[in-house]
Amino acid sequence: MNWTKRKWYMHSKIQLLGLLLGLVACEHAPTATHALPYYQDATFSPHWMAAGDARLDTFHTIPPFDLINQEGKPITEKTFSNKIYIADFFFTSCPGICPKMTANMRGLQQVFAADDDVLLLSHSVTPEHDSVPILKAYAEAMEVQATKWHLVTGLRAEIYALGRQHYFIEEDLGLEKDSSAFLHTENFVLIDRDRYIRGIYNGLNKASLDQLVADVRLLQQEK
Repeated sequence: MNWTKRKWYMHSKIQLLGLLLGLVACEHAPTATHALPYYQDATFSPHWMAAGDARLDTFHTIPPFDLINQEGKPITEKTFSNKIYIADFFFTSCPGICPKMTANMRGLQQVFAADDDVLLLSHSVTPEHDSVPILKAYAEAMEVQATKWHLVTGLRAEIYALGRQHYFIEEDLGLEKDSSAFLHTENFVLIDRDRYIRGIYNGLNKASLDQLVADVRLLQQEK
């Protein structure tokens, strides 16, 4: 066998071997059953489960809450019934990261302006200062659409418990803190139609926000 034929023969064997290995790998690879993982705690370790998985019956969800928005309207978990929403925590007098976070949340408002099933929720971490009139003025200055984006105030203890024990907004850093320790983070959290946590994102980082938009689109495709 001359060198050209030998080279062709060896190349063909390598291609065939690669194909066989690929088929075996596909046969034994785990099957993806959904687009995004679920998150149970502040470690944000992903849990991959299909819709209808029995484990979801006892999995972590955002609990009922009772807050009030910039329009003076009550905002509860029912406001987000069968909705996808993005949550963050801010305060109107913040001179640091909040203006950038708010600008980026406004960008998300624009991206999902035509999507009635996507809402935004920003909790004030200084509710004793951020009254309804102050939130209203801030919302007008920031071009907040009241039907799309809720800026909420309420009891400090409830807001801080939601942030740290339920949204895990500060991740592990918030586990040992209570409402006496100031809550301050740039994180955005993605919540699905059944109030499960499906992602956490840096609200100051463009790549992270791009991923958030893509993940919302994936959630919209879930049954």
